[in-house]
Amino acid sequence: MLKEELSAIKQAIMNEVEGFEFYRMAAKQAGEGGSRDAFMELANEEKKHIEYLEALFIKIKDGIEDEKEMAFMEGPPSPEIYKWDKLDKDMTSLAMSVFSIGIQMEKDSVDFYIKAKEETELEEARKLYDMLIKWERVHLEQFTEQYNMYKEDWWADQGFAPF
Repeated sequence: MLKEELSAIKQAIMNEVEGFEFYRMAAKQAGEGGSRDAFMELANEEKKHIEYLEALFIKIKDGIEDEKEMAFMEGPPSPEIYKWDKLDKDMTSLAMSVFSIGIQMEKDSVDFYIKAKEETELEEARKLYDMLIKWERVHLEQFTEQYNMYKEDWWADQGFAPF
């Protein structure tokens, strides 16, 4: 049985649950309005990841006897384009904190999948991990871009702009 892969997927599910709960907490802190909606979009994206990984876990646990069958599993849902313009300007500090932590969570996920890929002997599992690495890197790029944008706004609001 693909015990190592099942263990890696269980940990990946936990990582996504942590992200879901974090973004939900950020949405609650944001109160009502566009910021809350944007953070809930992030939480819902993590929820999609959880659902995908749980279905994958069940397929591997219950239905895949041969590693080559992993090649025929449906890929994860593609990351959606977030509506970043929904964030309220007065929430810049919260947004920076959320994106900063989000960046670290995405980096940790990428590192986790890279390690899992290095440790598996199954070619199809390596392909799966490559797909999950790509998935997390899209979020990492989006979060980094958004963090940098808010950083510039925050510096200007604080009077840190040199010009």
